[in-house]
Amino acid sequence: MGQQSGGAAIRVGVIGAGVMGADHARNLHGAVVGATVTALADQNRPVAEKVAAEIDAPRVFDDGLDLIRSDDVDAIVIASHDSTHASFALAALELGKPVLCEKPLAPTVDEARRVVQAEADTGHPLIGVGFMRRFDPSYVDLKQAVTSGDLGDILVAHCVSRTVESYPGGDSASTVTNSAIHELDIVPWLLDSPITQVSWHAGRSSRNSGTRQDPQLLLLRTESEVLVTVEVFLNARYGYDTRCEVVGEVGTAALTLPQRIVVDRERARGVAYPADWIPRYADAYRLELQEWVDALRAGRTSMLATAADGLRASVVAEAVLESMRSGGVTVDVPN
Repeated sequence: MGQQSGGAAIRVGVIGAGVMGADHARNLHGAVVGATVTALADQNRPVAEKVAAEIDAPRVFDDGLDLIRSDDVDAIVIASHDSTHASFALAALELGKPVLCEKPLAPTVDEARRVVQAEADTGHPLIGVGFMRRFDPSYVDLKQAVTSGDLGDILVAHCVSRTVESYPGGDSASTVTNSAIHELDIVPWLLDSPITQVSWHAGRSSRNSGTRQDPQLLLLRTESEVLVTVEVFLNARYGYDTRCEVVGEVGTAALTLPQRIVVDRERARGVAYPADWIPRYADAYRLELQEWVDALRAGRTSMLATAADGLRASVVAEAVLESMRSGGVTVDVPN
């Protein structure tokens, strides 16, 4: 982009006006400095029109490709169905337009590789991937505790990701590629060590999960020999809940409960869980978008996860699926 801070606002087009796309559009409109949403696209045009009217976005498309080609759009947020991510990213790269692509970068490893290669061919780092946990203040503090050395060498880590209810239409594999993939990115970021081995495990499945195996347990090993457990339970019912604890030689550090306060009332003490990820990661999404916009205006590389990071997470996810299909055997992650 090459624009300097303080110049014209970045004109952003958002593809996908569902829960995630609408949230991005609202953040860009009301919480992020230096950007304006000039267009929205969704194959369900009335949904896009409703969000556009809410934030005064002047243009609406029912085809994301038309939005990408629009002269009124400088940069694109891709928050449409996972199956469309690669094609929209490639179209944006052809025009040299920067992208913030929601995870996953692409539904398959081969498609992710094509996006990475297309970006390399432009000679510019135009793709940022929406692994927003890197911007969550609690994860940032946890990483600081790890890197400070105060805990000693990290030995093991434990991650838990639970949601109220899974989206319809998914299967056991999509639990990995659409949900656990957050852990497959944040673990190597947190420990500064890539995942080198994985195995997939499951026992009794919840009666609320249909044909999807739920919960699932992943066992990850990093290059630094840290062993990591990941529990993913998408139909936990009680609330949206993310946990992470790192265990070092002389201390431990963990994310705290999902609320900033505890309430004492009627002889009981408790906290409330959010219904989904939006309130839990509201700060992370806002900070991620602000960093993306600031980097574009300053003409610098952003701190977002890169296309290569997105590809790596997909490679690890594919190794997990190989273990799933093979009865839980340990699988080496390709370099």
